[in-house]
Amino acid sequence: MSTGELLNVEPLELKFVFELKKQISCSLQLLNKTENHVAFKVKTTNPKKYCVRPNTGVVLPRSTCDVTVTMQAQKEAPADMQCKDKFLLQSVVAPAGVAPKDITPEMFSKQPGRVVEECKLRVIYLPPPQPPSPVLEEPDEGASPKVSFDSGNLNGTEVSRQYVDSDDKSSEARSLITKLVEEKNAAFQQCNKIRQEMELLTREINKSQGGGVSIIVIIIIGLIGLLLGYLLKN
Repeated sequence: MSTGELLNVEPLELKFVFELKKQISCSLQLLNKTENHVAFKVKTTNPKKYCVRPNTGVVLPRSTCDVTVTMQAQKEAPADMQCKDKFLLQSVVAPAGVAPKDITPEMFSKQPGRVVEECKLRVIYLPPPQPPSPVLEEPDEGASPKVSFDSGNLNGTEVSRQYVDSDDKSSEARSLITKLVEEKNAAFQQCNKIRQEMELLTREINKSQGGGVSIIVIIIIGLIGLLLGYLLKN
């Protein structure tokens, strides 16, 4: 803020957020510290580049006035974003009741007995704001998690491998059970066949020995019974 005898000017730096091919504006606030009417005029070193509204005016006693400075759209950015343009705000005590249309350039000429305050303003270019970084969205509650099968996603590969392993083990177990059942059935059929042959042999021996039963035959029949019992349990 510039604190003069007539006006306070804020800010002392005209800051433009520079963007190519776009008009950019900033504002000044003028505060009249006196009980008098104060006329002001705004000049610049580059009038074709800027538009000032109002560029002349009157600030009433103990009042404020806003001035808008607009930079025309630029086709290229300056080197290192440095700007050499400057502004000069002149202010002088004006007669009571003076209107903005009554202000003339002669009112700001320096003459004996007339105080003309001057405030110099710098121009600063600011880089445009950077876009926000993208934020990864979290999955909604209750939604099924997505499994990616890209080359860099190990989770998807592990899940797929687990399913494959489980299926292989189940197939092996079913094959083993089927094989054991088939072997058991074949052994059972073989035992039945042996038992039938032994019964036939026993009848023939009984006939030849007059109804007596050989001890060897009894032992063989007992062994066959034990074998059948073992097979049935397993």
